[in-house]
Amino acid sequence: FSRKWAEACFRFREPYSDLAYALEAEKGGASAILMAVQAHIIKYLLFVRNTEYTHLDRLCRVSRREQGEALAAALAELLWAAGAGGSAVVCLAATNTPILPSGEHRADGCTERIQMFDFSEKAAAQEFIFDHINCFKSEGSHGVILFLYSLLFSRTMER
Repeated sequence: FSRKWAEACFRFREPYSDLAYALEAEKGGASAILMAVQAHIIKYLLFVRNTEYTHLDRLCRVSRREQGEALAAALAELLWAAGAGGSAVVCLAATNTPILPSGEHRADGCTERIQMFDFSEKAAAQEFIFDHINCFKSEGSHGVILFLYSLLFSRTMER
């Protein structure tokens, strides 16, 4: 992965601002994945989340916690769809000693630390993602790469 990909994570704009619903994206790199997730975040905030706000206020009056909930819901929805509506895999980077690459593979700081968690219920996957949301949002977390691996493993190698 390039440096841009390695640095990419799901970072929101300031809570309670006019762009509280928006992910920050740089040109190139992982921006296509960020925009696909962004669409699902907006869908969640407008049509799924229970709030007293109406219309576009639903997008602006979003707290930091609600940003995390929206991101977890969007990621879970996409992973569940990749798993054909029957399963999802969430990949996180382990903090313990990584598996050392061998042969033609070289370490990238993320791939060799991947841990996979399987889910047969969408709600359980969403809750797990929310509980580990900083693994996708924090600087240096490889959040977009982790999500990409999650998509690939949710889809399965056969499909």
